[in-house]
Amino acid sequence: MNRSIRRTSGLAALALTATLGLAACSSDSSDSDASGSDESTSMSSESPSDTSSPSDAMDAGAQTFGAGCSAIPADGGGSFNGMATEPVATAASANPLLKTLVTAVGEAGLVDTLNSAEGITVFAPTDDAFAQVPAKDLNALLADKPALTSVLTYHVVPGQLTPEQLAGTHETLEGSELMIEGSGEDFTVGSGGASVLCGNIPTANATVYVIDSVLMP
Repeated sequence: MNRSIRRTSGLAALALTATLGLAACSSDSSDSDASGSDESTSMSSESPSDTSSPSDAMDAGAQTFGAGCSAIPADGGGSFNGMATEPVATAASANPLLKTLVTAVGEAGLVDTLNSAEGITVFAPTDDAFAQVPAKDLNALLADKPALTSVLTYHVVPGQLTPEQLAGTHETLEGSELMIEGSGEDFTVGSGGASVLCGNIPTANATVYVIDSVLMP
């Protein structure tokens, strides 16, 4: 009888041990499967298809306005995206609408000054705007560095003005005040009423408003 009890107890212990072993294996397998599932999910969430390229994410022209914006190149250094990556004088040099302005900035020795400025607004006359100035007067201005510097710095305002901040009186780098009138997407700049052709163009250190007339202090 005692031998029967001992044999039964031994079998029960053996069965219990086997059961615990199977449970442990099952648990390990479940953990392994869960871990593998987590890794798979993590890898799936990092799929290249979910990662936007810089060119896809960048649309520097999204906040610009004005009928003249259609004249800005669609790609290359003079495009909105191209200008956004460069400081303002360098950005302007790539834009085919601003060749005369770029020449004037070079003659005045203001390239480094504008490129190194931290946060400015530039009112940039187009080539057609400079063409309205009699050739004799324009050539005389380009040859007179102090006068040229005065005119060009009158086109620059400290701070990067948003369209909502444009209207009002602003002190220029030249030292005089510049009056801007209008709202929404319709603005005139200076006493001569230069119109904004394309506004709110971003560069690396400035906001540019392309205008149709040369401003005079």
